[in-house]
Amino acid sequence: MKTKELRKIANTIRGLSIDAIQKANSGHPGLPMGMADVATVLFSEFLRFNPKAPNWLNRDRFVLSGGHGSMLLYSLLHLYGYDLSLDDLKEFRQWGSKTPGHPEYSHTPGVETTTGPLGQGFANAIGLSIASNHMAKQINTKKNSIVNNYTYVFVGDGDMEEGISHEVASLARHLGLDKMIAFYDYNNITIDGSLNLSSDDDARKRFEAYGWKVISIDGHKYKEIRKAIKLAQETKDKPVMIICHTIIGFGSPNKAGTSGVHGSPLGKEEILLTKKNLGISTEEFFVGDKVYKLTSEIVSKNLEEYDIWTKNFKKFIEKGNKKSKLLNKILSKKYNESIFDLSNFEFPDSIATRSASLTVLNKIFNKIPSLIGGSADLTPSNKTKTKDVAVFSKDNKEGRYIHYGIREHGMAGIMNGIAEFAGFIPYGGTFMVFSDYFRPSLRMAALMKIQSIFVLTHDSIGLGEDGPTHQPIEQLASLRLIPNVVNFRPMDAHETVVGWKVAINRHDGPTNLFLSRQNLPIYTRKRGAFASAEKAEKGGYILTQDRGFQIILIASGSEVEIAVNAKKILNSKGIKVRVVSMPSQELFEQQSNIYKNSVIYPKCKLRIAIEAGHTSSWCRYVGEEGRVIGINHFGASAPYSVLYKEFGLTAENIVKNALEMIRKKK
Repeated sequence: MKTKELRKIANTIRGLSIDAIQKANSGHPGLPMGMADVATVLFSEFLRFNPKAPNWLNRDRFVLSGGHGSMLLYSLLHLYGYDLSLDDLKEFRQWGSKTPGHPEYSHTPGVETTTGPLGQGFANAIGLSIASNHMAKQINTKKNSIVNNYTYVFVGDGDMEEGISHEVASLARHLGLDKMIAFYDYNNITIDGSLNLSSDDDARKRFEAYGWKVISIDGHKYKEIRKAIKLAQETKDKPVMIICHTIIGFGSPNKAGTSGVHGSPLGKEEILLTKKNLGISTEEFFVGDKVYKLTSEIVSKNLEEYDIWTKNFKKFIEKGNKKSKLLNKILSKKYNESIFDLSNFEFPDSIATRSASLTVLNKIFNKIPSLIGGSADLTPSNKTKTKDVAVFSKDNKEGRYIHYGIREHGMAGIMNGIAEFAGFIPYGGTFMVFSDYFRPSLRMAALMKIQSIFVLTHDSIGLGEDGPTHQPIEQLASLRLIPNVVNFRPMDAHETVVGWKVAINRHDGPTNLFLSRQNLPIYTRKRGAFASAEKAEKGGYILTQDRGFQIILIASGSEVEIAVNAKKILNSKGIKVRVVSMPSQELFEQQSNIYKNSVIYPKCKLRIAIEAGHTSSWCRYVGEEGRVIGINHFGASAPYSVLYKEFGLTAENIVKNALEMIRKKK
């Protein structure tokens, strides 16, 4: 495309962006104005997409990591034919609009991931690239290339300062990612002012040190942009960083190159001056017929390529061979649910739930090809690597296990990208206490309702001698506060099977599995002594009880054993007890009130909840007359049996509290 035509499109993007932000009286014009030229070349000459089929498997993925610059993306989507009208742009940042302040996954056609918290989009893009590299190796043949898309991401100075960017950039080159291209909007401006207030990094040397191919260009010169993208596309088995030297707020006579244009509307006077400076109409939300004609021609060319791919894809699927069947399984996420039948599993009488989790994975992993596992350098401790799985690496991209290294935040952000690609279900492991390191990515998974699974072992003071630095106290209670997350803490191996079943079947949000380091007994579920663990799918259920029970003991995970032992002692004293196992408060809250009341019997006011963690999330279940036995302080270094005794997490202490409550009631 001629430079004059590209400039016309780019300046139209600038005009739409500043008008929408001015109308909303809120937004960030600097990024859209600065990166409009790069975006125009990418969308006009390189990006493969079909606006009428925005979820096309082989589309190129485009991620705007600096989600605050969302009007750049919305303007592009409108101009290039997506279901985003001019009226939608006029409703920028308004209630119920398709153009929220930051791009939202599954909300606006063409948005690949939710971005805003800086660095997250960069991590997601690398996850998308990993998924693409992996699927291509699994599915493509010499005759038929079903998956050969590129992953493009725009990052800025803010993304690059966030710690997650270091984690994922380092891993991306180590894995030898192909067709992964990042554009660094290097404008040297942050909200506070010049970038040198907080950083004087050499971006080129930094990424060269990671092992990326680095190209530096003037981000406003179309020939340089085009040449850089071509060179990047020709690069094999390593990611590419194109450093785009740009002027933030390009085109604004008085605000370009200043922090004042980053996050505030230009103002009506400056908008008029800017439009005159750019040589475009001063009419609000103006798009010339010539621009629509140019972009529609680009879309038409893309549709031709899409039609060719669709025909090849149809032939590929119709063959019904091993690779086409594999792709169908991955995309559908379908499997035979009988693999989770408890009768399929054999466990010893006592086993740590982290070890039981590995037994489950060994049974199901090869039967669910959508699964891609990993750990943040805790594979032997998390027990997340199955016996036959190959490791994903630069030399073997068919591998389904990723060694993320000590990069919890990066791991979770990458997992989210893998989950967004098509069909894949990523799981990753670390210690429960280190959930603090990946919480922002977990929150994004919850917000996007994507299926990332986190295997969090060493789930309590039960890890023992490592001490308070590694003993989670407040983590579980705080994770329960994040909307749309299911937290599941199984009491034994059987409930662990159920936990994995829940996580695999749940396609509308992330799941945390909290697993013990110490061995836990498996209760005989036969002859009605204890209820079937299958009931754990409801989040909470009556594990065992006496007729005419006087008190209810509620617990999760390893503390269910304490509740069962307390019941035995209380029974010996003539006290009748109901024991409730509640591995997931979230799943329990999804049940009907009739069911919940049948488990937490409202007429029984004497209730004790037991959990080796902060007590706050249990208060709603014990009521005003109940008690919560937990830990609202940090732990200590000692054998776990000593810690449980010293901190009152014993059957004897539960019995003591129960008897006190019964006496008061009388």
